[in-house]
Amino acid sequence: SKRVLLDGPVFQNSPSWNLHPLMVEDLIVRNITVRNPWFSQNGDGLDVESCKNVIVENSSFDVGDDAICIKSGKDKDGRDRGIPCENIIVKNNIVYHGHGGVTVGSEMSGGVKNLHVSNCNFIGTDVGLRFKSTRGRGGVVENIYISDINMIDIPSQAISFDLYYGGKSIAEKLAEGGSNTVNAAVPVTDETPQFKNISIKNITISGAYQAVFLQGLPEMNLENIEISNLTAKAEKGFSIIDANGIKIHNVKLDIKDSTVFEIYNGKNLSLKNVEFNSDSPKAVTINGSVSENIELVSLPN
Repeated sequence: SKRVLLDGPVFQNSPSWNLHPLMVEDLIVRNITVRNPWFSQNGDGLDVESCKNVIVENSSFDVGDDAICIKSGKDKDGRDRGIPCENIIVKNNIVYHGHGGVTVGSEMSGGVKNLHVSNCNFIGTDVGLRFKSTRGRGGVVENIYISDINMIDIPSQAISFDLYYGGKSIAEKLAEGGSNTVNAAVPVTDETPQFKNISIKNITISGAYQAVFLQGLPEMNLENIEISNLTAKAEKGFSIIDANGIKIHNVKLDIKDSTVFEIYNGKNLSLKNVEFNSDSPKAVTINGSVSENIELVSLPN
């Protein structure tokens, strides 16, 4: 399909995904309201899959699963189709209930590229910015630009990258003992997902269980992710696991836990101009046999 416009309607109470544009070129979604019960499993709001040239703006979501989702097929079917989701603008939206405010994955096997998210509000959403995949998916997610996001009362992780996604919400995973799965590396194949070249800036988090969770795979690290101009109040700070080329700059954190940064197998990491309230000697912990080249500049003493 080409040149599709959704402007104004209310869409509600779908048995599964609510809106699912698939392989559409030149798609505009604006001024819509999507409502599903908070308990509706897989009751996603908008799933934009393998589409090109997309605008999603000035809309409201209150749903049972992920709200605004960017996808491109699952596993071999998605890789064989080989149609990425690309050239997407998401701006001026508000999300209430939902497992994720703006989500990429987990069905991203055809790739996602050139996504810009800005001026969105997430209020009580389980996760704000949610990136997820797992071994077997394949696909590359790259060139993602996110700015000017406001999050309030996030029950789990405000910003989450989880390459061990197993079909459960983050709240469910935390209830079972946490997300910190650390596995041995396996060979890289076309089934290995990759997330790289991502910029996240001008973020305000007013209450969350955890501010930022970044977990790649040991055989395919998260790569070149920059988080800057972030202010957060949360129970826990940053977890950075199997990641390469992470930049955390100009960040102000009010964290309840005494450990603010947990780094495991991090390479080429830069923390500059980071303020936090912990005076614990374990405020920044670094572990893992391959951790190297970690730069800490202008942190509290």
